[in-house]
Amino acid sequence: MSYEYMVVPAPTRGVKAKGAKTAEDRFAIALETVMNKMAGDGWDYLRADTLPSEQREGLMGKTTVYQNMLVFRREKQAQRPAAPAPAPVVAAPAPKPAPKVEAPKVDEPAAESEPKVEPKKVTPPAKPSPDVAAE
Repeated sequence: MSYEYMVVPAPTRGVKAKGAKTAEDRFAIALETVMNKMAGDGWDYLRADTLPSEQREGLMGKTTVYQNMLVFRREKQAQRPAAPAPAPVVAAPAPKPAPKVEAPKVDEPAAESEPKVEPKKVTPPAKPSPDVAAE
């Protein structure tokens, strides 16, 4: 049997609540709230630990402080998927192709309503005779 663990910081202050008059009562309610929330998510309380932690103090100094941590555990789920598998996509039926329409042939007239325009034949002017130029 294998477990997974969750470590959370213990509350440092109590919370106001009806009937809680002393600091100890308020702290107990804060701790109870954290533990009930974790139990609701399936975590079992294992223990509380006080662990050292090094922090900066000033510009160059370091100091050791102690943190209170709550340790929870639960059994690992066998092959828990990271994300649910996406639903299969149902393909829509392909649209039917439109019937092919042939373009009109070039030899045929475009429309009968339009009159067919033919270019005029232009004849060059006749050259004047040399007798007319001499006069």
